[in-house]
Amino acid sequence: MLKQVFATLAISAGTLTALSPALADYPERNIEGIIQWGAGGATDNVARSLTPHVEEALGTSIVLTNRSGGTGVIGMNTVLTKPANGYTVLYGAENPQLYPIMGLADFTYADMTPVNVIGQGLVVIAAPTDKDWEDFGDLLEDAQANPGSLRMGGTGAGGLPNTVLAMINAVDELDVRNVTFGGDGPGITAMLGGHIDFMPLSLAAAQEHIASGRLKGLAVLTKEPIEQLPDVPPITQALPEIESYLPWGPFWAVAVRKETPDDIVTTLADAYEQGVANEQFQQFLTKNGGQSLNLRGEEAKQFLSHWQSVTAWALERAGSAKVSPEEVGIPKP
Repeated sequence: MLKQVFATLAISAGTLTALSPALADYPERNIEGIIQWGAGGATDNVARSLTPHVEEALGTSIVLTNRSGGTGVIGMNTVLTKPANGYTVLYGAENPQLYPIMGLADFTYADMTPVNVIGQGLVVIAAPTDKDWEDFGDLLEDAQANPGSLRMGGTGAGGLPNTVLAMINAVDELDVRNVTFGGDGPGITAMLGGHIDFMPLSLAAAQEHIASGRLKGLAVLTKEPIEQLPDVPPITQALPEIESYLPWGPFWAVAVRKETPDDIVTTLADAYEQGVANEQFQQFLTKNGGQSLNLRGEEAKQFLSHWQSVTAWALERAGSAKVSPEEVGIPKP
């Protein structure tokens, strides 16, 4: 009888081992990295710069795929529908924190497990170099003299450009036509082709184009000039009332499905923490106007919650939120 029991236990133990090799040996194969914005944008640039250092730490390849659309909803939803086994990770930006108030989706980063909040970026309002505007004040004057005529590049409700526009309209009036693209990259391409007149962008996406003279900066979304673009004035120079919304900026994060086993999350978090700390990646962030955060665990969750609170209620005050933050349980900052 005892032999039979021991045999049964042995078979059961063997079966469990056979069913869960990923838990013991993760990662055993390539990981898919879903970038929720298009090629050439800030999130894409950050993901592709960071990933080689993470691959080295993990000892496997991360195959990157751009899944843009729906202000990043499509990319995030792709990850949420894949198995919670650590073989699909999301490279996202700040947008998911605003989905509920913009009526885009009922999920946020709270419905995932953050692996790492990589860093936070600066924002520049850019235009083609052939525009007559010298700064944001000139653009604002032109827009107010010709309401609804200027074309602003956007990335959809809750995207960076639309959020910046809402902040501006909370303290002044900028009446423009919003042309939507699948990320910073396609928007920049359209701007270079003369199809739009200006676009608020993350500095990570715009800096190289400004340095090369293909675009020019009209304002940075700061209170003071920044080292990376010393000749571009802070937006408060033309619009001092916006100071109450500053500092503000986009961020980049890596996340997995909430049900992902803790040991896999820890393995990923260790690798991404090491990757973000890599000297080459730190140089990339600095060069592109990014501030390293490298947050994991509770620190990452606290950052995400605070950013959501500040931004959601700013949009509510600007009259740009479709759903009150209070209705979806976002506390006031």
